[in-house]
Amino acid sequence: MSKATERSAPLVRQADDFAVSVLEGLSRPKKSLPCRFFYDAKGSALFEEITRQPEYYPTRVELGILTANATQMLEGALGETVLVEFGSGSSIKTEILLGHMRRLHAYVPIDISESALTDARERLTARFSGLNIQLLLADFSHPIELPPELAPRPKLGFFPGSTIGNFVPAEATRLLRAMRETLSPRGKLIIGVDLKKDVRQLVAAYDDANGVTAAFNLNLLARINRELDATFDLQAFRHAATYEPFEGRIEMHLVSVKDQDVWVAGRKIRFREAETIHTESAYKYTIEEFHLIAQAAGWTPLRVWKDELNLFSVHELVAP
Repeated sequence: MSKATERSAPLVRQADDFAVSVLEGLSRPKKSLPCRFFYDAKGSALFEEITRQPEYYPTRVELGILTANATQMLEGALGETVLVEFGSGSSIKTEILLGHMRRLHAYVPIDISESALTDARERLTARFSGLNIQLLLADFSHPIELPPELAPRPKLGFFPGSTIGNFVPAEATRLLRAMRETLSPRGKLIIGVDLKKDVRQLVAAYDDANGVTAAFNLNLLARINRELDATFDLQAFRHAATYEPFEGRIEMHLVSVKDQDVWVAGRKIRFREAETIHTESAYKYTIEEFHLIAQAAGWTPLRVWKDELNLFSVHELVAP
């Protein structure tokens, strides 16, 4: 780990496309909203609560994989290495890697939640004295430019949590290609990928008995009400999670329980009873299926680490 004094680059903001994306998505014949907008301050807190629900296996299983194999995953990381995390959130999983990286030039967490970034920086600087943290407030689904001082250094990307599953395969390929460009030269990526498994276990993970995922989904409507002067009645929508076997993905929806009109930013949106808003997809892969996507994005897959029950996987990708 670098002995340089802790410092933080200015938070970098990208254009706010919230209103445009919401109105566009709600105007489609099949209504949808981008899942990246889940993560306001309350949404981020609710997601952290989701990860503690007994049905939600991905977080605890991935933490076990990272804890058991971090030393192997970090082989080749040098003192000049920059650790870049895409969608860092609370950076809890990153602590496992940082605990094994005695030398590190900088840690660059990228997230769209300013509160998550600042909270993570406060916690990490208390634990890792001298850690050079450069926060980047940005949407990693768009091309990312690192600060010029970091660009030429060897970079290790970290993309845990199976967030790659939120993108349709073609979009996932484009995202992985953009990450390869961000991490070049000498880039390497450690990425979490959820595996295909029993449908009942998959659906339960996205529809927990305590209703935390339902609250997380409905919070998106509360955010639209607050930020876009909308009139959503949260009691008039319910959370639903289903598995689509042909697509190989979980889908989350908000279902209108009646015919109703909602105003959003001065525009009236009509809902029929049982009409849905598609808020998230979560693709599940076999090892071979994910390798094909990674290769199409220009990566060379190397090692794969899994749990004993084959619930989750962590992959090592390198730029050729």
